Amino acid sequence: MNLTDPIADMLTRIRNANAANKATVSMPSSKKLVEIARVIYEEGYIEGYTVEDTTPAKTLTITLKYGPKKQKVITGIRRISKPGLRKYAGVADLPRVRGGLGTAIVSTSSGVMCDRDCRKKGVGGEIVAYVW
Repeated sequence: MNLTDPIADMLTRIRNANAANKATVSMPSSKKLVEIARVIYEEGYIEGYTVEDTTPAKTLTITLKYGPKKQKVITGIRRISKPGLRKYAGVADLPRVRGGLGTAIVSTSSGVMCDRDCRKKGVGGEIVAYVW
């Protein structure tokens, strides 16, 4: 199956699984999707992720994180830069998601990282998504 926007597909799968209180969600894997999952994991929004070598392609499995009494850790996840309209920001123009309570995932020349790391390293790039 050929996807036009695999990042939007990944975020939608996470959003839907989170709304249905699922423990895990699986999707076709790519290097970019694994890097986005790594950033979401490092920011503490998911419990973990694994890449399984299945046929015909690798599968990315994300384990969602819930608080006590099934409280959702991810309250929102949104794609910002789309294939039809890319959004770029310099280090001075990086957004603060929900007043600093959320995270912006940024694709830079130094790799995919969160907005806080971009400010520390002084790099800007393409704003991929917001997670809060």
